[in-house]
Amino acid sequence: MRKWKISLAVLLSLVILMTACGTKPAAVAGRERVKVERIVDGDTLEVTMKGKKEKVRLIGVDTPETKKPNTPVMFYGKEASAYTKKRLEKETVELEFDVDKKDQYDRLLVYVWIGEELFNRTLVQEGYARMATYPPNVKYVDAFKKDQESARNKKKGIWQDYDKAFDTKK
Repeated sequence: MRKWKISLAVLLSLVILMTACGTKPAAVAGRERVKVERIVDGDTLEVTMKGKKEKVRLIGVDTPETKKPNTPVMFYGKEASAYTKKRLEKETVELEFDVDKKDQYDRLLVYVWIGEELFNRTLVQEGYARMATYPPNVKYVDAFKKDQESARNKKKGIWQDYDKAFDTKK
């Protein structure tokens, strides 16, 4: 019994010491900790991962265009980009991969975690993005569907004028 108490005391002391020294805990299993360097637009960013710059595309979401060649800036695109920039730029986040790791443009396909918050989901919940599903990367599709329906019902963000946000009247 005494050895158990001593072991527990040593373990607690180490945890307190690591916390006091500002040591960050390891990334959650299955996730990769990265530094966000730059926001390209609402659903695309650049990160430093393992010492290398990588372009990243958020899985399961689509924000209105702001930088697509030969495409005007769409309704609520600036707001979506600004929100992503405010929340992620220069921050340390965790990336979670699904089945396909890269897209046709050689961008990493990821879910972005800020602590316990799934940022991709937040974009849909707050009306900055619509759900965009590309199998086989569908891990959180059911949650995204519910979030999109809720945002649409509340007319949040893009749902104030969906046709202008995604140029559906062609």
